[in-house]
Amino acid sequence: MTQSEHCIKLIDIHKSFGSQAVLRGVDLDIERGATTVICGESGQGKSVLLKHILGLVRPDRGQVLVEGEDITRLKGAALSRLRTRFGVLFQGVALFDSMSVFDNIALPLRERSRLPEKEVAKKVAAALQMMDLAESADKFPAQLSGGMKKRVGLARALQLEPDILLFDEPTTGLDPVKSHDVYRLFFETQKKLGYTSIIVSHDIPKIFNLADKIAILHQGQVRACLTPEALQRSRDPFVRDFIVRVMGSAHCSRLELSAE
Repeated sequence: MTQSEHCIKLIDIHKSFGSQAVLRGVDLDIERGATTVICGESGQGKSVLLKHILGLVRPDRGQVLVEGEDITRLKGAALSRLRTRFGVLFQGVALFDSMSVFDNIALPLRERSRLPEKEVAKKVAAALQMMDLAESADKFPAQLSGGMKKRVGLARALQLEPDILLFDEPTTGLDPVKSHDVYRLFFETQKKLGYTSIIVSHDIPKIFNLADKIAILHQGQVRACLTPEALQRSRDPFVRDFIVRVMGSAHCSRLELSAE
């Protein structure tokens, strides 16, 4: 794969907070138009890595290239301009309780575009329809289920038509059925709109069917970045141990039998 097929490249990223080294030389290529899932155990620095991609945290060493621009060197207007390429769905969704669903979705357009209110209303109505939220436009976040809040958050994140969408543990607090529904929504929306998707998630193996690539972050480094199929069939001892821990030894035994 050529470099031009990657919209983001993380090169030798190091980051410590005080005496605690969190990232210890992360190298990761994010393929344009694909879904990359970053997984790993708690405390491995997954969310910190997302903040580096957004330019919210600067590395102690290394580069974060977004479409060839090193975001670690940008400030002010240049940084703001590059960030317009991103949409973000936070772990807690971060909806404004005092705003209706309609106004939450409209917020990015009202704050960061010069569209007249008539055009804002048209775009929000289309987003409500796409997310199956048309009947909830006048409701407030407290009146919504957890899954519906995720839909509103995704609709809001898409309003400025970002090239890259970041998801930080998007199914936290949801039961398995709602988690499945949310991931299905992500999959269908990404395939329809074609944006690059980066998802930090602990939901292995649920996330396997959604991902084009899965990157495992461990002890401050990306130990593997493979397709779901290659990951499950890898002979690397670390990868095999990871698969056993998250999917069970019986699953791995079935894989071995099917490969014979």
